[in-house]
Amino acid sequence: MKTSGRLSALCAYVASLAGYAPAIGIGATLLLLAGSGGAIAAGPGPDACKDCHADAVAYYAGSVHGQKGNLKGPSNAGECSTCHGDATAHVKAGGGRGVGGIKNPGGKTMAPDDKNATCLACHAGGSKRTHWEGSTHQARGTACTSCHTMHSTDKVLTKITQPEVCFACHKQQRAEVNRTFRHPILEGKVACSDCHNPHGSIGKALMKRDSVVDTCFQCHAEKRGPFVHNHEPVQTDCTLCHNPHGTVADSMLKVRPPFLCHQCHTPHGGVIAQVRGQSNTTTFPGATAPQLSSTTSGRSAIYVTQGRGCVNCHTQIHGGNNPGLAPTPQFMFR
Repeated sequence: MKTSGRLSALCAYVASLAGYAPAIGIGATLLLLAGSGGAIAAGPGPDACKDCHADAVAYYAGSVHGQKGNLKGPSNAGECSTCHGDATAHVKAGGGRGVGGIKNPGGKTMAPDDKNATCLACHAGGSKRTHWEGSTHQARGTACTSCHTMHSTDKVLTKITQPEVCFACHKQQRAEVNRTFRHPILEGKVACSDCHNPHGSIGKALMKRDSVVDTCFQCHAEKRGPFVHNHEPVQTDCTLCHNPHGTVADSMLKVRPPFLCHQCHTPHGGVIAQVRGQSNTTTFPGATAPQLSSTTSGRSAIYVTQGRGCVNCHTQIHGGNNPGLAPTPQFMFR
């Protein structure tokens, strides 16, 4: 009895602070507090708003925001007033854009930080939004409503339509995903958010994981290793060789072999990559040698350039476990 009395007094006190009658019941107060999301709003609800905003109210009623079972959602914390503010003056004035101090987070007049504050009142924190403050999008004035829509289908939440939203700003990536070799983004099998966290991260380029390689290894686990002989770029940054958004070279390589490899590795021996129609000899310091002969052993300049390139021989380019001493295993031979 003593415990029940103390609980009743506590509920009455908290309810009075929130502006509700002290006589409110224990169960009702607890439900009110559980569904308040930290902010109890007042004002006209959907019944008053639907006279002018029928489509918006209808979508709201069927969305997660309008579900009564969502205890932390607007439907249990003031409904429309939770995001748009007290619309009493707005309704009395007969409506109108901005009339009566009504707020519209989806409009163009509110500052991005004010829009975001409205959303973060409920959506702050969590593993996906922990690094929002100071993130690239936040620092550049991107608002939640720049990407998300509340009163119509939110394209961000569906893989097949999500890229349309991102491409509105990221024009370069729009062009790249239409190249020959790319991830199946346009087919809806891969979405931007599979690799990036638009709400902020501690990784490069808003990567979901701490680094580019850790993000890539989520799908390409066979490239992780560990290997006896590692290829350093694989452990550093996959984008040193690949462009994940799309390229015109096989396997999404930035440049086709051998030219990609020659950005770090000089052609071995005296072979210098050439194309057909050039001189039939390769010049060494103080001597010349034929490009194609019985002594070149397939290492001619034309072969390296016109054929598949370095990976004809160095097949284990992501790392190898060759235990032999010959051919030299650290050269990524099978």
